[in-house]
Amino acid sequence: MARRPNVVLVLADDLGWGDLSCYGGRIPTPHIDRLAAEGVRLTDCHSASAVCTPSRYALMTGRYAWRGPLKSFVLMGHGPALIERSRMTLASLLRDAGYATGAFGKWHLGLGWRHRDGTVRDAFAAGSVLHDDVETDYGRTIDYTQPFIGGPLELGFDRFFGIAGSLDMPPYCFLSDDRTFGVPDREKTEYLTEQRPGLTVEGFREDEVDVRFVEEAMRWISGVGAGQPLFCYLAMAAPHRPCVPPTFVRGRSGLGQRADMVMLVDWAVGKVRSALAERGELDDTLFIVTSDNGAPTIFTDDGDVTVHPPNGPWRGQKGDLWDGGHREPFVARWPGSIPAGLERDELVCLTDILPTVAAAVGVAIGDEAADDGRDVLGVLSGGDSAGSATADRAVVHHSLAGRFALRFSGWKAIFADGPGGGFSEPSIRQLFTSGEGTAHPVPPWDADHPLGQLYDIVDDPAETTNLWSDHPAVAARLYDELKAICGDESSGLPFDVPIVEP
Repeated sequence: MARRPNVVLVLADDLGWGDLSCYGGRIPTPHIDRLAAEGVRLTDCHSASAVCTPSRYALMTGRYAWRGPLKSFVLMGHGPALIERSRMTLASLLRDAGYATGAFGKWHLGLGWRHRDGTVRDAFAAGSVLHDDVETDYGRTIDYTQPFIGGPLELGFDRFFGIAGSLDMPPYCFLSDDRTFGVPDREKTEYLTEQRPGLTVEGFREDEVDVRFVEEAMRWISGVGAGQPLFCYLAMAAPHRPCVPPTFVRGRSGLGQRADMVMLVDWAVGKVRSALAERGELDDTLFIVTSDNGAPTIFTDDGDVTVHPPNGPWRGQKGDLWDGGHREPFVARWPGSIPAGLERDELVCLTDILPTVAAAVGVAIGDEAADDGRDVLGVLSGGDSAGSATADRAVVHHSLAGRFALRFSGWKAIFADGPGGGFSEPSIRQLFTSGEGTAHPVPPWDADHPLGQLYDIVDDPAETTNLWSDHPAVAARLYDELKAICGDESSGLPFDVPIVEP
């Protein structure tokens, strides 16, 4: 190719399958709807996990996060760097191909913070603890005057401006390249919903965070040299809680503050689109919009989910193994390569983004990269080969608690009871507040508790009828397939569970 296309990836946080109006939702999202009308909309796309950190790890590497040290839950704001610096990422792939690469927004993949005693936590060290409690994550031991390591700049990005985790996690400040933007030197005094105690910088306002991400992204886009292709990764904090819409979108949805935050995501897509159009490069851009996991539906202050079901018709919510936890909206536009108005129902996973982008820009990747991704450019382009990459596809789903499910050959097997330790009851969700929080036990799935769930996803996509006891041979076949994918019990999947006829 004379010039490789730009790549723009907008990743929303906790955006559900049914949140966009082009997916039947009630929230006005005209900019994303326009992308869908001018490109392709996927209806059976899934994140690799039902929660933030492992989903983002898989998107950035094409590899399931449970293959590494994180087997369950998410990192907090001061969690250690989770991606090995030697591993190919979507950013390093494109940087090495001559792209300018910029990341703006929520990172949530851990950072090598320098502590006051000179130490840096290592996620890969034997016995490393990844799940921080309130005290550990406060930040008292961090030397914020020092740069962090293992972050975006060492993983393929030329420029980074964002935050460490979610807006409910310290430190409450922006990050610029490899250090904090200002020094968090004071305790936060005003806490929003579910925010954990920690340090902040003067003047930090949550309702300005996403707007700042977009401003920095647009400034960076305009500064990339003419003729150089760019990769812009915009990871919004919206619509994850706390929902604090800025004034210009507050109240516009008529459906509550969370819905206003969905409109903020749509606004951001429109602003990035305009920045590309000003460069005259909009039609030379592969533009993708998706989400990291499903929407939570347990918070009554987020809006009435009977009026607007954020996960559409799918059962469950964020954290769950049911589809509401991980079935994602996915819209892509690339004129000349993706025909307008396409809708595709092939099974796709966000681990596919890296190999698909590699194919789109004409770069080969080795067998050791993107272990769990496939090139689905044929699906996006709607060519004769559409679906061939997914015909024999097995996709692993993973819950907040680290339980497994598998989609394969028209079936879905859940190797857990209920939601598998997500936000639905019985829930393992822990409320990260200024207090200690309350954890709820999750029923195990092991040799002593071998019953799971099996759904005919073709005839029963809403997962209403459990056929596990009716088709034990199918459950056993999917269990064998999952064991082959996981490799060994270091994945967190028990390998000794008998699946027999009841």
